[in-house]
Amino acid sequence: MEKKIELLVKWLQDQVQASKLNGLIVGLSGGIDSSVVAHLIVKAFPEQSLGVIMPCKSHSNDQNDAMLVVESSKIKAMTVDLTETHNLLFSQIKNNLLDRDEWNEQTAKLGDANLRARLRMSTLYTIANNYRYLVVGTDNAAEWHTGYFTKYGDGGVDLVPLVHLTKGEVREMAKVLGVPDEIITKAPSAGLWEGQTDENEMGTTYDMIDRYLKGEKVPDKDRQVIERLHKQSEHKRRLAAAPPKF
Repeated sequence: MEKKIELLVKWLQDQVQASKLNGLIVGLSGGIDSSVVAHLIVKAFPEQSLGVIMPCKSHSNDQNDAMLVVESSKIKAMTVDLTETHNLLFSQIKNNLLDRDEWNEQTAKLGDANLRARLRMSTLYTIANNYRYLVVGTDNAAEWHTGYFTKYGDGGVDLVPLVHLTKGEVREMAKVLGVPDEIITKAPSAGLWEGQTDENEMGTTYDMIDRYLKGEKVPDKDRQVIERLHKQSEHKRRLAAAPPKF
């Protein structure tokens, strides 16, 4: 694992050098993946790395956990509260659709959550432009394979250093890097609503996805869920579709 960390740090340095930019930025959610990325980018660029905490109708515990990562990694950090911005934009969209009698309450919860993810990524890129930094994503192999990320939200980034690591490997790397135990052991959650967890939303566990990705046998129920999620999310892993040239 230490060798993998060394290779990832060198890769991050090479990417910045090739882009002729100055450093790296990541959004800090208080979750394990962004915590690992924060520790990695500080190793790559001790003075030119930045973590941004972006509460948006978030649980206060998430901010507290994000601050634990700031302390453990020694990353420079700032907080941009997006709650008011999100409420204003979402209510304007909702009111316009209500006026047209076309508001879909059934899809509103997901639209609300995806807007938060996209506002966060827009915020990261605006700050990145200021410092001339690359935006680093936090998706691991399980999330990438199943499409458990928001298109043009947390999936809209420049670099994805964890994309070949299973969730189990991310946990192992977190321990080596010194990520606080409270973050390593807590249930993975995007913090989208009260009581929300990744695994409940996906319908399977990270352990099952990890086993599937490693070619191990998993129960048919879990295999079907994983393969369905992968097929449904194929568009997220591609560039925008274009027609044949004519």
